[in-house]
Amino acid sequence: MGSESSKSRKRELPAVQRRLSHGFLSSVGVSVAHRLGHSAMFSQSLRLDVQPPVSSPPLPPEEGGEASGVLAPPAFISVFLPEFPQRRFPAPEHFQVLGFIAKGSFGPILKIMDVCKDKIYAVKVLTKSEILKHGVLEQSKEEVIIQRQLKHPFIHNLQDCWQTHRHLFIMFDYCYAGDLHTYWALKSRFEEDEVRLFAAELGSALGFLHDLGIIHRDIKMENILLSDQGHLRLCDFGLSRRLQRGGRAFTICGTIQYMAPEVLRAGPYNHAADWWSLGILLFSLVTGDFPVAAEPDHSSMWRKVRDFPYAFPRTFTSALTQLLTELLCKNPVARLRNLDCFKMQAFFRGFSFDSYILQKTPVQFILELRSHPDWEAKSMRGISLDQFEHFDCDQFLNSPSSPTELSPTLAQVCLSLTAEQTCKA
Repeated sequence: MGSESSKSRKRELPAVQRRLSHGFLSSVGVSVAHRLGHSAMFSQSLRLDVQPPVSSPPLPPEEGGEASGVLAPPAFISVFLPEFPQRRFPAPEHFQVLGFIAKGSFGPILKIMDVCKDKIYAVKVLTKSEILKHGVLEQSKEEVIIQRQLKHPFIHNLQDCWQTHRHLFIMFDYCYAGDLHTYWALKSRFEEDEVRLFAAELGSALGFLHDLGIIHRDIKMENILLSDQGHLRLCDFGLSRRLQRGGRAFTICGTIQYMAPEVLRAGPYNHAADWWSLGILLFSLVTGDFPVAAEPDHSSMWRKVRDFPYAFPRTFTSALTQLLTELLCKNPVARLRNLDCFKMQAFFRGFSFDSYILQKTPVQFILELRSHPDWEAKSMRGISLDQFEHFDCDQFLNSPSSPTELSPTLAQVCLSLTAEQTCKA
C-alpha cells in the first residue's frame, strides 16, 4: 500500500508492527480473513515496514460535509489524486454494509453488498489522517497503481477505489473460502501431490508479476486467498513496488519468517526475494512447520538464517528436495528465480501450468476442509468477537454533518505534498 528508501539515505524506525490474525466477521456469521493491504496484514509473525510518523491531528468529518455542499480543501483532496477519485460513499440503497471483516492498520475492512449487482465485496477503509501520520501516502497509492495492472487467474482482483473527506476506499472481490493459512492449520501438513498444485499456481502468479517488473515482498499463506473451487488468489500488494530491470530495493519489509537473507540484511535485493519466500511457504506446507522460528528483530533473524543449513527431511522425494534446494539458495544470484526454470523442475514433470487446465478441476481436499467443524475457530486464530462488538459502521461512515477547518499542521502537510507533486510533474 510503495515508497522505498535505502538505509544509507533514510533511517527507518526500529519499531516493529505485529500482526494479529483475524477472521471474517459479519452479521451472517464468521468466515476467514482476507489479507488486503495494510489494513488486513496481520499475523503473529512480524512485519517490518514502519515509516517515520508525521505529527498531525485528526482530519475533518467527511460524507455529511459533502452532502451539505461544503467542499473539502483542494489540497486535502488533491494529494490522494489521481489514484483515488473523489466521490461519496454509496447510499444505503446501493451499498449495504453487511458486517465488519477485520480491523486493519489504518482502518477497518467491511463486508459490502452491492445491491444493484447483487454481489458481495470486501472494502478496505483507510483513514487519511493515519496514512499521513505514518508517512505511507505513496505506498498506499502504489498499491492501487500496481493492482490496476494485474489481471491474472491466480491474483486477487481489485474492483474499485475512491476517496471521501476523511477516508480512502479500496474494493476487492470477496473470497468466501478464506486463506491458505486456515487450511494449513486444519490439516497440519499437505502431501507433495497437493502442494504441487499450490506451487504451480503461485509460481505462475509470481512469473506474471515479475514480467511486469513488480516485486510482491510479502508472499505468505495469509496472503493467499482461495476461490470457491479451492484455487489460489494471491492478494495484499501493500508492500509491493515496481522495480525496473536491473533495479534493486533496500527497505527491510515483509513477514519475518518468509524474508530472504538479502532482505533481512537491508539489501540490495530484487525479485529473487519472492522466490525465497515461495520456498519457505512450500517447505512449511509439506512439513507443518517453518524451517527457522521467528526472531524478534531482523538482525537476529538474519544471523539465524545465515547460519541455518536448510537440510530437508528424508521423507521428501528427491524432486521436492531439489526444488527447495534451488529456491532456498542463500545467494540470490544462484537461486531459482524465474518461471521458466521453475517449470523445468523434476517436481513438475508431466504437470501442466496452463491456467485453464489448472482451474478446470475443483481442489477436492480444500473443499472437504471447508466443511471441517473447526474451520471457523481456525479462521479466527484466537481472536474474540468481543473485540468488535462495539464497532458501529453507520457512525464510522456518517460523521458529523459539517467539515471543520484543517489544522495548520495537517494543512501544511497536504500543501507540501501537493507542491511536491506539482514540481515532479
